Amino acid sequence: MVSMAESLVRLSELAASPVVSTVATAFADAGFELSLVGGPVRDAMLGRVVSDLDFTTNASPDDILRIVTPLSDAHWDVGREFGTIGARIGTERGAETVEITTYRADAYDGITRKPVVAFGDSLEGDLKRRDFTVNAMALRIPEVRLVDPCGGVEDLLSGTLRTPSTPEVSFGDDPLRMMRAARFASQLGFEVDAETRAAMSAMADSIRIVSVERMQVELSKLLCTQKPRTGIELLVESGLADIVLPEIPALRLEIDEHHHHKDVYQHSLTVLEQAIGYEESRNPGQAPDLILRLAALMHDIGKPATRRLEPGGAVSFYHHDVVGSKLAKRRLTALRYDNDTIKDVARLIELHLRFFGYTDGAWSDSAVRRYVRDAGHLLERLHLLTRADVTTRNRRKADRLGFAYDDLEARIAELREQEEMDAVRPDLDGNAIQRVLGIKPGREVGEAYRWLLELRLDEGPLGEHEAEQRLRAWWADRNQDA
Repeated sequence: MVSMAESLVRLSELAASPVVSTVATAFADAGFELSLVGGPVRDAMLGRVVSDLDFTTNASPDDILRIVTPLSDAHWDVGREFGTIGARIGTERGAETVEITTYRADAYDGITRKPVVAFGDSLEGDLKRRDFTVNAMALRIPEVRLVDPCGGVEDLLSGTLRTPSTPEVSFGDDPLRMMRAARFASQLGFEVDAETRAAMSAMADSIRIVSVERMQVELSKLLCTQKPRTGIELLVESGLADIVLPEIPALRLEIDEHHHHKDVYQHSLTVLEQAIGYEESRNPGQAPDLILRLAALMHDIGKPATRRLEPGGAVSFYHHDVVGSKLAKRRLTALRYDNDTIKDVARLIELHLRFFGYTDGAWSDSAVRRYVRDAGHLLERLHLLTRADVTTRNRRKADRLGFAYDDLEARIAELREQEEMDAVRPDLDGNAIQRVLGIKPGREVGEAYRWLLELRLDEGPLGEHEAEQRLRAWWADRNQDA
């Protein structure tokens, strides 16, 4: 439970921090109002790390730029048309990035939902146009006075997400706020109030007028929270996911009384949670891995299309890994993710079942090498995804799979130490192949290279002399067969 007394102490400490006090003094000396607003106020009151310093003021963008220029070692005005000036301000304790925005009184054009910028004349008016009450609080500085015209303190204390105006008006102004509700529910661990939930369901279809790029950014922020399951469930329950990420609600397969299988939707959410747990355990303190989280959430999206009801009550999903990889590529492309993210997520989904053959019988060294080669730079992520994909309640089965993967990782480590598997290459490069076979660059060099690579994976390092002899024998047999 948040203590109001403790929250006020944290706000005073934030106001007294070097960068904040430096900026506050400069604006006061210039005769302008200044307040910390939104996220930093909310996070300070909750005892969370304040990572962004956002200010609002009655100064115009030109005045803001004039005031911050002497204080900063860098500044930028890419958001100037929206009244925002950014700057990097240094003190003896280091430099921080700040954004300072002129009071706003936005309107929306009603078609694209892009804001039509209109500058406001009061802090209270600026706060009332914001998305949620807990983000509509400001701390006036340097006098350190909390301004809360929408009841944000009460909602912060109760852990409630509510819009300053009616949710119909707020979401009508900008439908992306519905996705932001899901993200903040996960980020803050707050409950979205009933009226806001109802509006999200009733107005879900309006998200279609929001640009794909904005939806993608919001989805990524949601997935990078510590507990994204809450937000994803809210997107699915409200119907927003049917538009933004329809493959996820499609995982809620009907259960036939004669054919039983695990709930794929709940399984996928559990895999996501477990992947995050493994990620944080193996890489503490690092930024959230969006690629791993996307792959964990989407790893089984090929199951609805491949579901087959078999005789005797069994259910099969043959090749759902391959189908799911293609579906993920299509969806992430539609959401305008970058090519590297799309490629990596699709590849992880394609490979996520590969390990389960390991439990059917001991893999040869060549099979382990191929596993490493096929995973490439995604090997560590594939380790985490594969472990997270074990959600069985059967403790004996879970332990067996866990021990098997421990063994596989141990063998990979051993082979890597022996052979430097991260850079598996044939014993001969393209130039050596041309020299040994007396051929010029072309298709045949590529064929020989791939043959030597397979030989390397099967038998390990051969040495240059042995590789040359084997290559000549292969070349002779090849030409004889031709």
